[in-house]
Amino acid sequence: MRAFFAFIAAVVILGLAGLYASAFIVHQNEQAMVLRFGKTQQVIETPGLKWKVPFIDTVEKFDKRILDLDTTEQEVTASDQQRLIVDAYARYRITDPLKFYQNVRDEQRVREVLGPLIESEIRRVLGSATLLEIVKDKREPLMKQIAVQVNKEGRDYGLEVVDVRIKRADLPKVNLVKVYDRMRADRVREATELRAQGEAEGNRIRANADKAVTIIKAEATKKSDEIRGDGEAKRSRIFAEAFGRDPDFFRFYRSMQAYKAAIKPSDTRMLLSPDSDFFRYFEDPNGRQTSKAAGPAPSASAGATTGSASPAPQQ
Repeated sequence: MRAFFAFIAAVVILGLAGLYASAFIVHQNEQAMVLRFGKTQQVIETPGLKWKVPFIDTVEKFDKRILDLDTTEQEVTASDQQRLIVDAYARYRITDPLKFYQNVRDEQRVREVLGPLIESEIRRVLGSATLLEIVKDKREPLMKQIAVQVNKEGRDYGLEVVDVRIKRADLPKVNLVKVYDRMRADRVREATELRAQGEAEGNRIRANADKAVTIIKAEATKKSDEIRGDGEAKRSRIFAEAFGRDPDFFRFYRSMQAYKAAIKPSDTRMLLSPDSDFFRYFEDPNGRQTSKAAGPAPSASAGATTGSASPAPQQ
C-alpha cells in the first residue's frame, strides 16, 4: 500500500514537471517560434500561454518592437565632389521570425547583417546627390530612398527597415578648418563694412548736428544783436528826449550814476577837493557852482564820467 502511494506521488510529480516544462508565455512585445530538433514546428505571434512538447521542443523568442541600429561613421563623396563624414542610424523590426532565425539567428548578429546593407545604400544614394541636397534641400527624400532600397534586400532576412536617419553630416576636419576660416573672414569683412557704415552714418549725423547748432547759434546771435541794437537805439533816443526836455535833470541823473559807480564802500578812496565840479551837487542841490569853485577839477570830472577814481595811498 505504501509503495502504491509512492508510485502515485511520483506520477503526479512527473506530471506536474511535464506540465510546467510544456507551458510557456509569450508577452505582448514578443513573438516566438517552436523548434523540434532544429526544425520549425510553429510560429507564434499572439501573446498568451502557449504549449509545447516538454523536453523535446525548444522556444526562440524575438522582439516585436521597433529596434535601433547604429551604423559606422563613414566618408561619403557627393556628386559635386564634396566629401562628408556621415553618421546615421536605422530603425527596424522583425517581420518574419522564420527567415530571421534561418538567416540571422539572433538579434546580436543584426549589426553584422543589416549594417553593411544600410552603409552601402547610404554611400550609393548620397553619392548621387550634391552637398546642398544632402544637408538641406532633399534630405528627407534621400533618407526614404535609402530605406526603400534596404527593405528590398532586408525581406530575405525577415526584417523591415522602418526609417533611416542621418545623425550628423560634417565636412572632414581639414575641410572644416578651411570652411571655418572662410566663414570667419566673411564675418570679419561683414563686421568691418557694418562698422564703416555705422561710423559714416555717425559722422553724417554729427556733421548735421554741428551744422544745425552753428545755424541756431548764428541766428540767435543775429537776433540778440538786433534786439540789443534796438534796445540801445531806444535807450539813446530816450536819453536824447530826456536831455532835450530837461537838461538840468539829465545832468543830475548822470552825476548820480557817476557817484554810484565811483564811490563804493570798502572799494575806492579818492582825494578830491570838496569844492570841485564833481561834488557840485553836494554843495547845491541845483548843481550851481559856488564862488569857491574857480573851475572844474579835471581829475574829478574824468573820474565821475568813467565811474572810477585813482586810489588814495595807504596811511
